[in-house]
Formats: sequence, C-alpha cells, structure tokens
Amino acid sequence: MGAGARGTGAGVRGTDVGGGRALVREGRALVREGRVLVREGQMWEGDGPWCERDGRWCTSGGRGRSCTQLPRPRVWLLQAGREVASRCADEGGFDAVTLDEHGVMLFFRGDHVWKGFHGPAQLINATWPEIQGPVDAALRIHHKEAPGVHDSVYLFQGMRVWAYAGGRLRPGYPRLIGDEFKGVPGDLDSAVECHPEDCTAESLLFFKGGEVFFYDLGLGVLKRRSWPSVSSCSAAVRWLERYYCFQRVLFLRFQPATGQVPPGYPHDARDYFMACPGRGHGHEARRNATAMAIRDRCSGLAFQAFTTDDANRTYAFRGGQYFRLDSKRDGWHSWPLNHTWQELAGPVDSAFSWDKKLYLIQGSKVYIYRVGQGYTLVQGYPRGLEEELGITGADATFTCPHSAELFVIKGNSLRRVDLNLSPRSERLEGPIPHAQVDSAMCNADGVHLFHGATFHRYASVAELTASPKPSPPQNVTAVLFGCPH
Repeated sequence: MGAGARGTGAGVRGTDVGGGRALVREGRALVREGRVLVREGQMWEGDGPWCERDGRWCTSGGRGRSCTQLPRPRVWLLQAGREVASRCADEGGFDAVTLDEHGVMLFFRGDHVWKGFHGPAQLINATWPEIQGPVDAALRIHHKEAPGVHDSVYLFQGMRVWAYAGGRLRPGYPRLIGDEFKGVPGDLDSAVECHPEDCTAESLLFFKGGEVFFYDLGLGVLKRRSWPSVSSCSAAVRWLERYYCFQRVLFLRFQPATGQVPPGYPHDARDYFMACPGRGHGHEARRNATAMAIRDRCSGLAFQAFTTDDANRTYAFRGGQYFRLDSKRDGWHSWPLNHTWQELAGPVDSAFSWDKKLYLIQGSKVYIYRVGQGYTLVQGYPRGLEEELGITGADATFTCPHSAELFVIKGNSLRRVDLNLSPRSERLEGPIPHAQVDSAMCNADGVHLFHGATFHRYASVAELTASPKPSPPQNVTAVLFGCPH
C-alpha cells in the first residue's frame, strides 16, 4: 500500500491499514493512493482512474482533466462493524426519520442515510443526487386522494424542499418551503405526515423551536400549537399508526391532535428502532426461544385469533402479542396487547368484529372495544362470555362483513349466534371437515380456518359446511406474512 493517502472533508481521522493510512469519515474508509475504496461496508475496485469531480471510479480507459490515473490496488480492506457503531453511538441521534414509498424506514444523519433497521450507512446523494449535505427534516405523504403527491418523499434543507416520486425528483423541484407549504418556515427541526383519522384532515406537522405547525393539505391552512410535552424533536415519524418524536438517542410517542405523551416515555431509540449489539427491548427475550418464536412472524407457531375490524385493520394474535397484517408495507413488528388495548394482557383466545366494535375473548370473559382513531373499552366490560354472547367457550369465532351472525367453532361443529337478539343463544349450524382449528377469520376473500402453520380457505360458510373434506392447505407465514417457505 502506498504511504500517502489522501481524502477530503472535516472531521476525518486516520486508521493504519497495511502500512498506509485509510481516511475514515462517518464510517467511510477512503484510500485513493493504492485505489482502495470502502463505502457502505463494502469493498469496490475500480476499473479506471478515480474521478475527483464525480466522486467515483471512471470507466475503463476514461480520461479527462478531472481524472487522475492511480495504481492498481494491492490491499483489500473492510471496516467491519464501523457503521453499526456509528448508528448506535451514545452521542448519536438522527437529523430526520421517515418511511419511503415502499415502507422502508430511512434514518438520516449528516451526509448519510440508513435504510431499514439494520445494515450500513449510504451517502444521501447516492440515492438523491440533488441533495448535498445533511437534511433538516423528511416525510412521506401517503394520500391516495391526491395522486400528484401520493407516496412522495419530501426532503427539507434550509429554505428549500425536494420532492421525490418513484426515486426520481419530481419536476419543478426544489422549491421554497414557503411556496410549497404556505406559511411554513425554513430551517425546520423535523416534520411528519398526519392521517385524517388522527388529525381530522390530511395534514403535515412541522416542528421548529418548540412550536408545532399544522398544515392542512386540502385547505392549505396553517395553524400553530405549543406542546410542552413534545418539543425539540430532532426527527419525527409516523409508523404503524403511531407518532414518534426523536430527541437525539431518546424518543417519545405522542398523540398528534393534542401532543399528549403516554406514561413511561422517553425510551432509548437504540432499543426499538435499530439493531444495536447487546441492546433491544426484546434483548432478554432473545434468551428464551419460545418468547422469540412468539414475536417472530415466520416461526410457524399457531395464532390464537385473527380478525378485521370496521376500520379495515387486520390483526393476528399470538401469546399476548399481536401483528398488523394490513400495514405490512411499513414493516412487520409484534406488539404486546396493552400497546393498543390498555386493559388487556396475556393471550387472546378468539376475536371478531361487529357494529363498529371489536370483541376480544379471554377465557370466560369478553372485552368489547369501540373502533375509532384508537380503541376505547365499552363501559362495564369485560363481562362473562355466556352472559354477553350465550356461549360457554369457543375454539374460534368469526363474523363476515356486513353480517350480524356470529359463527362459533367448537371441535368439528359450527354454531351460529344472532347478535341482533337479546338475550343471545347459540344453535347448531352443522359439522365442518376439520377435527380442530386454532382460529378463524372471514373477510372479502372468504372464510379462513387456521390450524398450526397452515390455513384452509372457503368461499362462504355454506361451502365450508357442505365440503366433505378440507380445502387444500396453504402456508400461513408465506401467504399472509411474506415469509420464505
């Protein structure tokens, strides 16, 4: 390796490499004398001269005043683990956090971005070549009623904003932030989208200097709020219908209409939003194989319940945890029940939805929640299962869309309960071609019966009771959770 290494940029520090010097900046090792480049945790060998102007290797035989021919590399170098360390450092934190149009979480810091919850950093301008240097804020607008902005990623820097769709800069950008979003100031601290079910209208929230600016996308109206509990957000993001404010390495969850923060915050982001060695809210659980299997959507363990509510949220319940199936584009994650239903803990035995309410059954009791922006336990619940539904137990329960008929599976028999009646009672519907099921669900695609790692689909209840044998089995994790077989 040649002894004289060169590099540019402030904050650069040297590392001895094979008798030479590798310049390392924010996890990027650059050795130009000797033609070795380590970037994003990878080693590349160029087939031509290094181009100072473009920051890349020229094509083979490339020439030009901006290119300087350098010798062939004599050392392969890999700075293993350096990116993980920089993401997980105590003095860390992010300039901006957002989901992209594919549901991948983006974490921005300095000139770099991490894509997803683990893996190395990349230069921001490798994906968004028009952006030079750090960004102040970022957000994704997911607004199907406005095709012109739907699934666009906005990056804010100083007084300007860039908008990208499908990974390409939209025509007419960059623009002044005040021209794009009237009244919104520049030099933002952070930004996040807010959906109508949470903010009454499709809105954007901009944070600056302890103030929050609400921008109504439909009306173009700006309002200000002062939230003492949510201030100094260095980054903000909406993920799986929850809103998060990052304060460097810590984060809060907040209610976007009021700024209220639930008890127990702040938490350390390195325990939840990234894979850091020896950290994680599930770090202790990782020592327990069963606990890990419950949280692993691809483990093949049986689910105790499935249901879809009237807001089209689809849930899978297993061992005191739940998964959201309808928001899979934003990533998979298991959550404890009380994360959404504060009064619940432990496994849900079965579930169903009816009349804008979600019914969750545990043992001999049933909890009924009103479905809205969140879930509110109906006063007086939980109540006894027999008192409420006229049944003494169930292996599985389900209702079909726009129907007041509750179907109850016990062993190989199907029973029916008319939810419009009071008091309620069950009556036998008929046998089914399954000796046992773990859970069941009915939606626009038909009736689904789950047992272990497989499920069986029927077009209707009538087809289920008329079938002499089970329909062909399908793999639960592969079909519903996108896991490899």
